[in-house]
Amino acid sequence: MRFADLGLGDVELVGGKNASLGEMVQHLSKAGVTVPDGFATTAQAYRRFLAEDGLADRINAMLSDLDVDDTRKLAEVGAGIREQVEKQAFPADLESDIRTAYDQLVGDSGDDVSFAVRSSATAEDLPDASFAGQQETFLNVRGIDNILHAIKLVFASLYNDRAIAYRVHSDFDHSVVALSAGIQRMVRSDVGASGVMFTMDTESGFRDAVFITGSYGLGEAVVQGAVNPDEFYVYKPALREGRPAILKRGVGGKATKMVYTEDASVGRTIEFVPVPEEQRPLLSITDEDVTELARHALRIEEHYGRPMDIEWGKDGVDGGLYILQARPETVQSRQTGSTLRRFRMDERGPVIVEGRAIGQKIGAGAVRVLESIDAMHDFQAGEVLVADMTDPDWEPIMKRASAIVTNRGGRTCHAAIIARELGIPAVVGSGSATRTLADGQDVTVSCAEGDTGFVYEGLREFTVTETELDDMPELPVKLMMNVGTPEQAFEFSRLPNKGVGLARLEFIINRQIGIHPKALLELDDQEPALKAEIEAHIAAYAGPREFFVQRVAEGVATIAAAFAPEPVIVRMSDFKSNEYAGLLGGERYEPHEENPMIGYRGAARYLSADFAECFAMECEALKFVRDEMGLTNVKIMIPFVRTVAEGEGVIDLLASHGLVRGDNDLQVVMMCEIPSNAVNADEFLDHFDGFSIGSNDMTQLTLGLDRDSALVAGSFDERDPAVKKMLAMAIKACRDRGKYVGICGQGPSDHPDLAEWLLDQGIESMSLNPDTVVETWLQLARHGGAPDGS
Repeated sequence: MRFADLGLGDVELVGGKNASLGEMVQHLSKAGVTVPDGFATTAQAYRRFLAEDGLADRINAMLSDLDVDDTRKLAEVGAGIREQVEKQAFPADLESDIRTAYDQLVGDSGDDVSFAVRSSATAEDLPDASFAGQQETFLNVRGIDNILHAIKLVFASLYNDRAIAYRVHSDFDHSVVALSAGIQRMVRSDVGASGVMFTMDTESGFRDAVFITGSYGLGEAVVQGAVNPDEFYVYKPALREGRPAILKRGVGGKATKMVYTEDASVGRTIEFVPVPEEQRPLLSITDEDVTELARHALRIEEHYGRPMDIEWGKDGVDGGLYILQARPETVQSRQTGSTLRRFRMDERGPVIVEGRAIGQKIGAGAVRVLESIDAMHDFQAGEVLVADMTDPDWEPIMKRASAIVTNRGGRTCHAAIIARELGIPAVVGSGSATRTLADGQDVTVSCAEGDTGFVYEGLREFTVTETELDDMPELPVKLMMNVGTPEQAFEFSRLPNKGVGLARLEFIINRQIGIHPKALLELDDQEPALKAEIEAHIAAYAGPREFFVQRVAEGVATIAAAFAPEPVIVRMSDFKSNEYAGLLGGERYEPHEENPMIGYRGAARYLSADFAECFAMECEALKFVRDEMGLTNVKIMIPFVRTVAEGEGVIDLLASHGLVRGDNDLQVVMMCEIPSNAVNADEFLDHFDGFSIGSNDMTQLTLGLDRDSALVAGSFDERDPAVKKMLAMAIKACRDRGKYVGICGQGPSDHPDLAEWLLDQGIESMSLNPDTVVETWLQLARHGGAPDGS
């Protein structure tokens, strides 16, 4: 049956994958979603094939007493069944029908065309099952005889070890599941690019982003986990409004790609070749491609009414973007209830290996390095599975692992998908796990610290907390969060919150850029070795300035999108000179100061001629996020303002860069962290929309101690009466003027009694570290307190 004659009502006839292809051809083509044409054999055809010569009865007899947890016996029985299927001849009329359909497809597509032959199980891609990748796929198949051979191999793959085991573990009867073969025109992504996209974040379940992976060559390399792909996030609300919507661009290693061969023999039509060195640091697709793919993803999601897992290809010949498959997402979309379960490392050790984090959990155990699936019988329950890469063949032992670590793979490969389904943490794309880790070595695998997964030496302490989000009581104060790492923003936004009270731009610059802004602006003046190192970092961007502005914008936009429409207060960079010097190329540009904590920082740095262009780039990034992307929940905060004149000067400087207080609802608040800020609060508030109290610096400067000095650390206490007097003055001044007042310092996170005192003072918001939000929320609810400050 041609795809155009199929729809979702035909799942029992041609399986979920082929029915979905037909559904998109029928209903989404007019919306611009292009699906390569093809045809499908039916489940009835498959059953007729198995009925020939009693093949089905022989298969059922071989499976009747099989213990799939006996991996040796599973492999033996599976191989025997597949051999019998491959030897079986097609019924004559079925073969004739396939030849006729093939001739029609070639007539429509032209002679110089090849095909993908894929499986589509009748229980595959249903809302409660994920058979993704369990059966074989054959690419670049040419000629009818090879098509027929490939179809037979696809039929046989219903009895792969992984497929047999999955059906048993998922309580699917073997005889109920049938197979349809889809024969689809190939897209020339072998000379283009391809990948996978999800209409939600695969780790946190955040619904307002499209997550896209891409790499050079055929997409099977991404799906298998053979390559570390590029990653992109696209913000759905901005996309719908026609605004710039890319939240993140992440360059993957892309060391290899899958391409066509000259050999027409089934199974030998594709191969891996190295990607040229000069192409690896570039992005595999353009911003325009990313945006158009995300639009396709939105249309598909809206049509199906649920989160989707989509494979795509970019044709390197005609430049077109094609949708190759679409199936329901089967992990995050199945999460129900209001219980938030979070893992947290209590003790860290030396990091042995790191890669991409899958699963937001923590696991620990002894390492078992497996060089191939043939050694899977050696694996013991509770061990940490370490391999070059895994595919669904490994499923029988993956479910027994405490964690999984691979050399290769990205967050949309089969290993990652299966790890999520099984609820097992996985670190993929580490590059060196099989060489660095050794059998029997105790390790702790943490995927609970953002995008990067860490393998720590030894068995480390960690805790698991559960929060019933429906039971959070109302508070007379807004509890916000301090969020400095964009990669954790989606996950943190699931916690009870009223926004972000402190997003540190210096954290974003350090993690997203890592290069001194002046070294970027003066790239041509750097020493050759340093210049080459910087150029390698920025290769995927149009130039050094664009690199800085876009990377800052990506970090800020990701946090703002995660918490929208709640406010996100972004503090302009507050590096001290010694911290700036630590960035790549920074030593040349920073003075040596005896006490950088009270030196060249904050407002004074912004106003200096030496830093003017650097500050201009920060402003350009924030203006883009607010005015172009439409994330007007971003507010600006200015740190370390010593005098009223400095404050006025910075407000004027922001305005000169297009960030005008009041325009497009822009609010600019000031860090209240110097005693002069509290003493002259009214004068400062003439120029700002409120205060955010920085209790760390306020304590340091009120008590006259260096908070970095261990010699006087014992005297550092935000609850000192002198400090509390300063805080009370600042809070009262803001309340009297009807202006915002919050606190974003460490104090309320560390000292619950200080949080209670602030509540009694009538503070409007407290911004806490994410791991203290729930505990502080519940404690303040028990304490009560008067929102009017009485």
